[in-house]
Amino acid sequence: QVQLVESGGGLVQVGGSLRLSCVNSGRTFSRYTLGWFRQAPGKEREFVAAIGWSTGTTSYADGVKGRFTISRDNAKNSVYVQMNSLKPEDTAVYYCAASSLGVPHNIKDRYAYWGPGTQVTVSS
Repeated sequence: QVQLVESGGGLVQVGGSLRLSCVNSGRTFSRYTLGWFRQAPGKEREFVAAIGWSTGTTSYADGVKGRFTISRDNAKNSVYVQMNSLKPEDTAVYYCAASSLGVPHNIKDRYAYWGPGTQVTVSS
């Protein structure tokens, strides 16, 4: 069983940075694609970024390209997202997720495991 828990959220000013972490306390997910999604109040949960089990393959939503960087450390059962140049529209609850599909993708329904989320608030 994969059990995910996010951390690192908080309040940050426009232009600031945050690094979110997600640790799997269950079985190893070295063969899983790992993703980050976010959900703002009143909006659908949306894809942010994903990384395949081979760390060279990544995928990003257009709105975060060049600002966010996803990475993973299979030895630590962890996935991260470094978020720079944050904007008010990045405010949301951020979720990490794991998918048995081997390539990074943005198909929300194909992520079987989810963390409880961590709040990120960007103030202007």
